[in-house]
Amino acid sequence: MLFSYSRLPHKGFTLIETIVGIVVLAISFSVLTTLIYPLSKQSADQLHQIKAAELAQSMLNEIQNKAFDQNSDMAGGLRRCGEATSPLPCSTAMGMEIGEARSTFNDVDDYNNLNYDAGEIVNSQEQLLPLYIGYSMRISVCNDASYDGSCPTDISEDAISTAKLITVTITTPTDFSMRFSTYRANF
Repeated sequence: MLFSYSRLPHKGFTLIETIVGIVVLAISFSVLTTLIYPLSKQSADQLHQIKAAELAQSMLNEIQNKAFDQNSDMAGGLRRCGEATSPLPCSTAMGMEIGEARSTFNDVDDYNNLNYDAGEIVNSQEQLLPLYIGYSMRISVCNDASYDGSCPTDISEDAISTAKLITVTITTPTDFSMRFSTYRANF
C-alpha cells in the first residue's frame, strides 16, 4: 500500500505569532490600566465628598437646633436677647462656657472653634464615629448682621443680636476641603 503524502496547510499559530499577540495584549492592558486608575481615584473622591456633605449637614442640623444665644429661649419667640422687651442683652462671648462639653451645648456660639482632627470626630454624646475615620472638622461661628459672609470685628449691639454665620469645614482623607455655611437668625 502506498501512502501519498500531500502538503496540506497546517492550522494554528506559529510561535512568533503567539509572542506578537502577547506583546500587543500587554501593551493594550497597560494603556487601559493607566486610563482607568485615575478614574478610580476620582470615584473615591466623590464618595468622600458625599460623606463629608452628610457629616456637615448633620452638624449644621445639630447646631441649628440650639438657642441663638445664651440669653435666648431654646424654642425662640418668647425670650430673645437684644430686644427692647428683653431684660438681657445678647452675649458677646463666642465659644463654650466654662465646664461645658458638646453634650451640654445649649446655644449656637458654643460651637465656635470646635475642632476635630482625623479619627477624632464624635457625635453629640461624645461617642466616636468610625464611619468618619480620616476626616477632620472645623467649626466657626461669628456675628454677621449684613449676611455677606464676612465676620466684622467691630460689632455693634445690632450686629450681635441679628444673625450668626455658622461655617463647618470638612477635610476628607484625600485632603479635599469642603466648606458648608448657614445662618442662625435671632428668632
